[in-house]
Amino acid sequence: MKILVNEIAQEIALGSTVSDAARLYKNNADLFIRNGFPCGQDVKLEDGDRLVLIKKGEMPKREELEHLLMARHTPGVHEKLKGATVGIAGCGGLGSTAAVALARAGIGHLIIADFDVVEPSNLNRQQYFVEHIGKPKVEALKEIIQKANPFAMVECHQVRITPANVSQLFKTADIIVEAFDLADQKQMLVEAVQEQMPEKPLVIGNGMAGWGDNNLLKTRKVGNIYVCGDEISEAGPGMGLMAPRVGIAACLEANQVLEILLGADPRIKAFIEQDKQNILNIKKAKGERC
Repeated sequence: MKILVNEIAQEIALGSTVSDAARLYKNNADLFIRNGFPCGQDVKLEDGDRLVLIKKGEMPKREELEHLLMARHTPGVHEKLKGATVGIAGCGGLGSTAAVALARAGIGHLIIADFDVVEPSNLNRQQYFVEHIGKPKVEALKEIIQKANPFAMVECHQVRITPANVSQLFKTADIIVEAFDLADQKQMLVEAVQEQMPEKPLVIGNGMAGWGDNNLLKTRKVGNIYVCGDEISEAGPGMGLMAPRVGIAACLEANQVLEILLGADPRIKAFIEQDKQNILNIKKAKGERC
């Protein structure tokens, strides 16, 4: 039967186990991932399986590193994400966090734009480090992204985003992520994208100040716009921005990008439907007892 071992096509006897494959192709492996999930050595392989064999503590060769970085992905996902281009408008708490998440997910091309430099008050919620203070955010973020995923192409623009340059900056992006701090900046981007590139999906953040109540932060679709956040809390005097809640909103944005590119995950939909059915069954049982 045919399987992929570290993304290289191999022939192996029917009924072979993970242990058999490891002996043939990487006999010092001590981590085994089959179809995106860790497994034991006694698991039987099936035709078409994707098997990743890793030796912990060993630096892999560059030609196999990309496949190993994405070993925990659902099979078939990486190929789609690698071909995608995502624009990030703003590289602060939302933008830096979403960009890193998308790079780790395997997005092949990121366009990041921000005019500002890293300063100390950024570090409570943004992905930068003390060593980056004074450095342009786009340069610092590119450095961080390429440490996490050296195969991601990062296009940097150290400019202030305005209606006059939005189209030029993000015309090749499949999706744009809005990641500004101020409401007027957010409104500017929404209006510019709707006017100049109405067909392009836009994922925006709205409401992530303070702390607590994770479940208030949700995603709502309005036409071609996806709003991520609680849509209530606004940063201001006495209401700061902190890493946990900003991070939730940013990862909601990144996750929405993946759903737009990949479609809804059928397994997640199945879990939701099953959960709904379980709740209905419980209510029905309670009603019958009454």
